[in-house]
Formats: sequence, structure tokens, C-alpha cells
Amino acid sequence: MAEDQDDETEAPPPAPAAVTPRENPELIGHEAAEAALLASYRAGRLPHAWLITGPRGVGKATLAFRFARFLFAEAAQDGQGLFAAPPTGLGMTPDRPIFRRVASGGHPDLLVVERAYDPRRRRLRSEIVVADTRAIAAFLRLTAAEGGWRVVILDGADAMNRNAANALLKILEEPPQRSVLMLVSENPGRLLPTIRSRCRRLALKPLPPAQVEAALTRLRPDLGGEDARRLAALAAGSIGRALELASAQGLALYRELYGLLERLPELEGEALHGLADRVARSGAEDAFALLAELMPGWLARMVVLAAGGAEAAVLPGEAQAMRRLAARRGLDQWVEVWEKLGDLFDAADGLNLDRKQVVLNAFFALEAAARAGPAPLRNEA
Repeated sequence: MAEDQDDETEAPPPAPAAVTPRENPELIGHEAAEAALLASYRAGRLPHAWLITGPRGVGKATLAFRFARFLFAEAAQDGQGLFAAPPTGLGMTPDRPIFRRVASGGHPDLLVVERAYDPRRRRLRSEIVVADTRAIAAFLRLTAAEGGWRVVILDGADAMNRNAANALLKILEEPPQRSVLMLVSENPGRLLPTIRSRCRRLALKPLPPAQVEAALTRLRPDLGGEDARRLAALAAGSIGRALELASAQGLALYRELYGLLERLPELEGEALHGLADRVARSGAEDAFALLAELMPGWLARMVVLAAGGAEAAVLPGEAQAMRRLAARRGLDQWVEVWEKLGDLFDAADGLNLDRKQVVLNAFFALEAAARAGPAPLRNEA
């Protein structure tokens, strides 16, 4: 007698856990930035403050932690002889004790400042506050515990409020000896000009889609090849962003979003309310935040394409849908709609607005614009 067969579908393997910048031994595609840091160190003219800029997830914080580990390792080798070979790179294998201590947050000469978690709202705070930057001054007044460098990584520096920025400026004006501050910023234009002027700037550029796709395929082998290609296109040159999207089921949400956008100026009510309900429910804060990025991002890419820029289609037929929608109004008017969407989603975050109504209003604004009429944000139950 044949044995009964188990007809249950095998569950897919879980996605690999995300690697944080402090744990990441790899930095892909930013050799010039690494070379600039190494050259400054080897020349003995290391600036006391660096401003590392670039798109989200491109590797800014990973580079900052990479350089911190390098400085600690070099200091640990002081006095080992005149004939030690000069360093040729910043890389370090994860089995090194310094790597493990930095990854665990246990190195006494490293201070990391970033937005703190707000347990009430169940997400990161929107700002870095003055108490955070004052902690930098107190930390740098101490003597290095291991006789080398003291390093501060300020991740998300553009999130500092005015008081926090002023407190940091005082530190930059009189930096302690043997200290390095590394400011990581997606939007350096939000920083005080006086802060920018006191830092050596290091700009990380978006990576080519093929490089993002190759990294994504290696780091997430559970993804299909076509999904990896589409996520790479959606990530706009950022490996970190591609990994975030993969973990958050971002491609599925993008397909759902595009299914509504491609029908404009018509809106399919049931599908729209279904999407709005899902991202507005309790516990779906991350999905709402992702939609708040994807929707204005789609519109921005549409404007760039219509203005003669490079095609950035993710799904089949998307470029044609963008051109068709863009032709309904002038590009300057579409830019105004894009600004309205950004303001609307920002207000949802800052003022704790009803998330479902925010999503509906965003689509209503697009619907009104696509009908070539005025594009007000209207309320509808």
C-alpha cells in the first residue's frame, strides 16, 4: 500500500535577518570614498569632522562604522615597530575582536547618536534632541579608554532640531584632540551652513541597478530573479533600500499602488478603500510609511520621465502609463501635486492624522489632477 502523501504546501524559508551597519563587514561600490578616508589618515591630516551624504541605504553608516573600526585597529597597533606595513584598506573580518566589540556596542571609545525609539508611537522619534548632542560633548571630554581615537557617529544628522544643532556646532568649533565626528546625512541641506562648513564632505553616489541587483541576488537568494531586478529598479541605487523593500513586501505594495495609478483618472473605489484600510490599521505603521514613500516617488519618476529623463519603469507598461498620465497636465502642475502629496504625508506623521483619510486624500488629489481640473485635497468619508 502506498504511503499517504502530505499535501500541505511547504512554507517558504524565512527571509535572512537584516544586517545593521555596525554589523556589516561589506561596503559595495564606494571605493573612492574609502580611498579618501584612508588617504587623509595616512597623510596625518585627518579632519576632525566628516559629513557623509547620499541616498538612504546606500552605505553611509556602514562606511562610518568601517572607518571607526579601522581607527581603533590602527591605534591598537601603535608601538609595534617601525616596519609595520602601512594600511591598504579599511576592511576588517568579522572575527576580529574590535569588529565584534563595535558590532555589539561594547567599544568604550565609540559613541553612536541617532533618533531614539518612541515606545508610545512604536517608531523612532522624528528628531534628535539637544540632550543627545550634549552627550557628545561629555563623551569627547573623556580621555580615550584605549589610548587612541574617540569616535562619534551621528546617524541621521539632518534630524537634529535647532537646539541640538547649536549644541553640536559648539563642539565643532573647538574639537578635542584625537577625536573624529562622522555625521551621516540623507539631506545635508537641512543642516546649518555653519555645521556643513566645518566638516569635510564625502558624498556617496547611487549604485548602478545591475550592481544593486547582483548584491540583492547574493544577499537574498530566496528572491526570484525578476523580483530582484524590479526591487533593484525601485531602490534607486541603494542596496540597503532594496533589502528593506524585500523584507517589507514592498514589491507587493508597489504592485497594488500601481494598479490604482495606471487607471487614473478613474479610481476603483473598492481597491482604493481596501488599500487605505490595510495601511491604516493598528500595527501597519511601517506599511503606511512605505506607501508614503512609494506614492510621491512614483509621481516624481513620472515627472522626470516626461521631462526627458531616464526611464525608471519597475513593472511592464509602467513607462507608458506614466507618459499617458503626465500628458494630462503641465509638468509644473504635476510638481505642485507632488509637493502636496509630500506635505500631506508629512502632516500625517507630524500631526497624527487619520491615516486612511490621508491615503484617500492623496489619491483624490491625483484623480483631480488627472482630470485636468484643479487638484484640491478633499475630504470624503
